[in-house]
Amino acid sequence: MYPILTLKPGKEGALGFHHPWVFSGALQGIPRDIKQGAIVRVVDQQGKIIGTGTYSAHSMIAVRIFDFGECTLDQGWFAARFRRAEERRRWFDLGIGDPVAGYRVVFGETDGIPGLVVDRYADVLVLQVATAGTESLKELIVKALADFYAPRAIIERSDLPVRREEGLNEAVGILYGEDVDRVEFREGDLRFVADVKSGQKTGFFLDQRELRRRMMHYAADRDVLNLFSYTGSFAVAALKAGARSVHNIDGSQSALDVIAAQLELNQLSSSLATTECTDVFNWLSLHGDPSYDMMIVDPPALIKSHRDAETGSKAYHFLNRAALRLMRTDGIFVTSSCSAHYSEDDFAVMLRRASVQAGVTLDILETVRQSADHPISIYFPESLYLKSFICQVRR
Repeated sequence: MYPILTLKPGKEGALGFHHPWVFSGALQGIPRDIKQGAIVRVVDQQGKIIGTGTYSAHSMIAVRIFDFGECTLDQGWFAARFRRAEERRRWFDLGIGDPVAGYRVVFGETDGIPGLVVDRYADVLVLQVATAGTESLKELIVKALADFYAPRAIIERSDLPVRREEGLNEAVGILYGEDVDRVEFREGDLRFVADVKSGQKTGFFLDQRELRRRMMHYAADRDVLNLFSYTGSFAVAALKAGARSVHNIDGSQSALDVIAAQLELNQLSSSLATTECTDVFNWLSLHGDPSYDMMIVDPPALIKSHRDAETGSKAYHFLNRAALRLMRTDGIFVTSSCSAHYSEDDFAVMLRRASVQAGVTLDILETVRQSADHPISIYFPESLYLKSFICQVRR
């Protein structure tokens, strides 16, 4: 029997409409003997079970709901969730059934498993565990993943700062199967390498799949500047679509070194892609002549919390204004924000100001969000975090 937590009177609202977070202020008298990460049931004032989830004593989000109602979080429950997540993704062209495909298998709350991310790269799974509750269930999760997917390896990349807030240490290692470093996988007609042991996130940015697909429509015969290029996935997409050249700028030399392997995988000439290891913001402050007819601006999250809103907003503004000054007329400007705390409306307002100050006009051609394997939930609006604009620049 799981411990019981009771909602205060009138606090059933968001939970009743299936938002998966219960904040500490909504709970009535939390028992002292409930351990960090424990599985709990949340009930209303009449004792009706509203949900089953995991408890955190160190977060404002006191309970993360796994199931709305009564359930037992065992291996069978997780197997059913993985099956449902896989079936959901079969609606989309993700390569399900292709043994070398790459896509996100589990996306936290949106797939009903808060605190868990699982990415698939061919026959290797990479997972991240963000919360104490999911950490306590990790053994069951790994067994269920191994049974369902029969992977060559399951790698943990729980090197997340948020774990410290949960009282957890960072964790990286092999949870199942072979020791693996780099994995080749396929995304549509493109081939990539994921550095699953030491790359950023789980080794690759799968969430930009849709943007890579859409920007290829505009890349032919263009000179491209790829800012925050990481391992060059946008460079590969642009060159595959017929771009004349791509200059890749990133602060990590080890990431830039992977670009050559990505080009070779896709049978693209290395002479078409140049690299430069430097700070992007500093580089932009030193360059101002319109030299490119396609630009890709894909920075890391510049607003990680509400506390970063002001400084992050200024950073987005500087970055886009400076980049727009380098655009030739009729060029294609592709810009993204993966900051969940920076709305699409905020992003659009910033672009309006930055474009006027840069002396250009933007015609929005497309708005692109995170790829379908990172599903957006109407019950969990926080799941929408990645937004991009593809614009044409007029001088």
